[in-house]
Amino acid sequence: MTAPFEQDPVWTYQGYTLDKGNLTTALVHLYRAEIARVNLWRSRLDTTTNWAVVTTAGAITFGFSSAQNPHFVILLVLLFVLIFLNIEARRYAYYSLWYHRVRLLETNFFAAMLAPPFRPAPDWGDALSDALLNPIFPISHWEAMGNRFRRNYAAILGVILASWGLKLAVHPTPTASLREVISRAAIGAAIRGEVSILVVLAIYLFLFLITLEGYRRYKKRGVPRRFEWQHRGPGWYKPQAMPHLAFIITTHKDAIASRLMKELGRGVTALEGVGMYTGELRDVLLCAVSDIQIAHVEEIVHTGDPDGFVVFTQANEVRGGHFKAQEPPS
Repeated sequence: MTAPFEQDPVWTYQGYTLDKGNLTTALVHLYRAEIARVNLWRSRLDTTTNWAVVTTAGAITFGFSSAQNPHFVILLVLLFVLIFLNIEARRYAYYSLWYHRVRLLETNFFAAMLAPPFRPAPDWGDALSDALLNPIFPISHWEAMGNRFRRNYAAILGVILASWGLKLAVHPTPTASLREVISRAAIGAAIRGEVSILVVLAIYLFLFLITLEGYRRYKKRGVPRRFEWQHRGPGWYKPQAMPHLAFIITTHKDAIASRLMKELGRGVTALEGVGMYTGELRDVLLCAVSDIQIAHVEEIVHTGDPDGFVVFTQANEVRGGHFKAQEPPS
């Protein structure tokens, strides 16, 4: 007698089969592996922040320990901290990628077991499969820099700025005027005090602007936006998945709409249309889908109505379901 899983296997490869119990076990192991990745990259974030804290503390201590120690030592540590911020932004992008996969498993596999109707979102498997096949960063490098600056580095760089100003104003002796403070900000004979102050203020203004813009994009978008810099990345980079609006012209609206709602879990809106060339009445179905569902939609239309066709347009923003903003915890 054939075993149940041999009658309806969920996965086959070169004679090997995988039943539902083994599939659950495989997903649990995948979840454990992704959690390990998240914890690894989270610890790397902490390591980079620790570098910045230790370097800042050491440089400030050195700068105030002797009257002969120059103020530009603190500016040097500012440069190092900016390098650490850049490194941490790259690590945060990787951390966001693994966190995205973990959230897909937690919300649609484990959470779906605990509350009625005990069903995951219809396309969560496609979303997880796409995240595994096409690993991409959910956020851009500049947005990651703004995020890390907002959460961690604003305080560190604030201490650096305050220490530099204090060094110029009171160490080794208090200054009598603003002009003297500006004079002390000079670095040798090559860089005037006005120039060094303007450069420092420009750096802080830039950090503030990318933080503000990154936070604005996070609040506004429904899904992560497509970024130009991703096209210049390594070979395994692909542009971020975007929402699409499908226009389906068909004479079998009920059958196609039923499959779209059942198999994809997406809402469908039906409109009446007229073919201007033939004068025949046609139904037009509108359905918002994710990038990974396009192939499934094409298959549904092709099998449901061989004479029908579908047009996909890229949507700027769609809210609800999987179309939502997500920011991993710090």
